[in-house]
Amino acid sequence: MSTISDFNTAAQAGIDREHEVQLSLLRTLCQAIREQRSTSEVAQLLGHFSDYCEAHFVSEELIMRQHSFEEYEDHADDHCHMMDLLRVIATDWETADSSSLKASTDEALAFIENHISTRDKRFADFLHRAE
Repeated sequence: MSTISDFNTAAQAGIDREHEVQLSLLRTLCQAIREQRSTSEVAQLLGHFSDYCEAHFVSEELIMRQHSFEEYEDHADDHCHMMDLLRVIATDWETADSSSLKASTDEALAFIENHISTRDKRFADFLHRAE
């Protein structure tokens, strides 16, 4: 499996940095949840991560459409799935369902890491070939 640094080598600098920030934000959120930090802090981190993902996904999908990327639909479906996972995390947090919360945060982290190392890497390679 490719590493994030392998992806970073292939990806364009702007998108590359966004993925680093995205992973950092999610890891910070997961850590805050594990450490049972205050409701307001977790809510702020969750909101920030969710807003960041939404903006990143919109910009990435725009670039895909501009370049007629053949995997656009599947890639965009992954983005929708990630946003669904964030809603699950928010619900689990609000209902204090700690076992479900651990599972949903673990799933989100694994999902986004896999997404970046597979789908985003293929998109970066596509863009690199198009240059």
